[in-house]
Parts: sequence; structure tokens; C-alpha cells
Amino acid sequence: MIYLDHNATTTMRPGILAAMLPYLEGPSGNPTSVHGFGRRARQGLDQARRQVAQLFGVHESLVCFTSGATEANNLAILGVSGMRNQPGHAITSRIEHPSVLAAFDLLAQQGHRVSFLNVDGAGRVNPEELRTILQPDTFLVSVMHANNETGVIQPIHTLGEMCREAGVLFHTDAVQSVGRIPWHYEALPADLVSLSAHKLGGPMGVGALIMERTMPLQPQIVGGGQERGRRAGTPNLSGIVGLGAVAQILSHHPQEEIATMTRLRNLMEGELMANIPGLFLFSSEAERIPNTSMVGIEQIHGETLVMNLDLAGIGISSGAACASGKGEGSHVLGAMGVPAALTQSAVRISLGWNTQMFEVERLIQQLISIVARLRGGSGAMV
Repeated sequence: MIYLDHNATTTMRPGILAAMLPYLEGPSGNPTSVHGFGRRARQGLDQARRQVAQLFGVHESLVCFTSGATEANNLAILGVSGMRNQPGHAITSRIEHPSVLAAFDLLAQQGHRVSFLNVDGAGRVNPEELRTILQPDTFLVSVMHANNETGVIQPIHTLGEMCREAGVLFHTDAVQSVGRIPWHYEALPADLVSLSAHKLGGPMGVGALIMERTMPLQPQIVGGGQERGRRAGTPNLSGIVGLGAVAQILSHHPQEEIATMTRLRNLMEGELMANIPGLFLFSSEAERIPNTSMVGIEQIHGETLVMNLDLAGIGISSGAACASGKGEGSHVLGAMGVPAALTQSAVRISLGWNTQMFEVERLIQQLISIVARLRGGSGAMV
């Protein structure tokens, strides 16, 4: 089996499970307990917090652990809005992850005014549009760092600087960019940053929100004082330790890994473009993270292609994992103005830290063969 759906989740890196096992096999105390078992658990929790902080180049007090990026996004958006005494104005883009868009739907239901930034045909936000729609009572802007479907990197440095000049909080969902492009929190004009362990080579079910330590934030899960009162509940200790371990690896992240993904992706895209007539490479003119390709193939339905590749032992996606199986076209491609028929044909290929050349070569071979067989001289979409 060849796995090329790393934007949905990626393979756990060597050494992560070993770091987690002492907290899975027990006896492991509750980090809030004062006895020896609890103190040892607290040491594991504190070490993981320091490791994540080191990855971002921040003080450990800025790290709030969550159950994943979805919770981190909700905490950032709803936590900020929850501190307001009256409705205000918030801004996001039309290509955000559903966990961000759903949170903004809640803001609208609560009486806040919500504006959406458009994207161009390559999936890029225009910072000048943000300048025109900022209002005196705008309290939050949320724009992802890299898109989970197309891989397009957004101009968040420019957006963040605009927000700082206007005195507006800026949040970015950095799930797909952390570990795939080099960047540093202190050089990033963002007040809140979301990440997820299982997109980095860590375990599922854990993430973090990086935020300014003095930021007022209404907790979305209540009933305890954990995470400095921002997120109640007994922490997923083994998962947090796993996140800390993968953060430590990425703190010394070799550029060779990024370079390898870039080389493999460019090779794959070149071969597919040269050998499959009617293949469209979305967002090819935009800056993208090095592991992601989203393509559409005329006359071939994306789900059909995914199923046929699965039968050949290759796993790719027809879009975001959270939307898989819904039969809906990509809202990202829709926002880019892609025609509906081509949207339905879209598939996403996302490489990982451990993807090998032979896997990419096998995908190229199978994709060319499957498309030729499915078309079979027919003009209808299959």
C-alpha cells in the first residue's frame, strides 16, 4: 500500500510512540495530583510544553494544549468573541477549514457581523481587500497559513501587520504549514496560532493554540482550571507527550526533508502534466507548501479516480478529509471560480516526510493507466 494523503493525517515519526509509552502503560498519575505519580505526570506535561514552545520560539506560557486543531480554532475564534460585551465585526476567508467557517457561522448567529475575504483564481487572498473591509469595531481576523486542499500559502505576514496597525487580533490556522515550511512565531504578526500533532507526525487527538499570555479568552470547555483556566479537563497526557516529542524533532528539522518533498512533487506534477491530456493543476502559479498537489482531470470524476487508485493500493483524497464522502464539490475550488464539472473531478495528492521516489513513480504509472482506461474513448464523465 502506498499512502499519499498526508494532509489528512501523516505517519507517526520514529521515536514518538516510545516517548508516549511510559504514559500509556502506567502507572501514570494525573498531572494535577500532588503525590509522586502526579508530579511525574506533571513533569511530562511541562516538558512537552517546553518542547512545543521551543519549536515556535516562544515562552512556554504561550502554549495551550487542546484535543486538536478543530478545538484550537474554536477556542481562538469563540474564545475571543466571548470576551466582548456587545456584537462586533469579524473577518475570515472563503477557503478556510470547516472548523473555522463553522465557528464564524456561530459568530453570525450570536449577532456579530461577519465578512469574507475572496480569493483569486489561484486561491490567494488579496491583502488590499482586507484593508477595505476593516471596520472600527473589527475585533478578529482569521486566515489560514496554508490551504489544506491546494497547499497555497497565504500572505499572512502582510495580513497580520495590517491587523496590528489597526489594533485587531489576528488568528491563523497553521496546521498544514508547520513543519513543511520554515517560520518562527515571533517573526509572525499573529496573536493566535493553531496546530495539530497528527499532521506533523505525532498522534491523533491532540493539538495546541499558541497565544499571547495576557490575552483574555473565554474558555469553551469549563469545569476545571487546567491550561491556565483556558481549557478545562484532564489532559491527554500521552498525546501531549507525543506532540512534544514531534515538536522537538521539528525544532531541528532538516531542510533536506522539505527539499525532498519539493523535488518529488515537482517530478510528479511534470510527469502527470506531460502524460495526461486534460489535466489541470490548481494553484500552480501560487506559492504552495512543498508536499501538496490538487489536480482535476477532464471527464474523470474525482471519487471514481480515488476508488480506482485505492484498488491499485494507492491512497489519495478527493478533497479535505473532513468533507470526504459528502458528495459535495470543494468549497475552496468554488471560491476560486473553478467550473463545477472540473471541481467534481478534483483530487488531492499530498506527500509526507517519509514518501519515497518509488511511491511517486508508482502513482504516476497507475494514474496514467487508470485515466486512459476510464476514458476508453467516451466523452462522458466517469
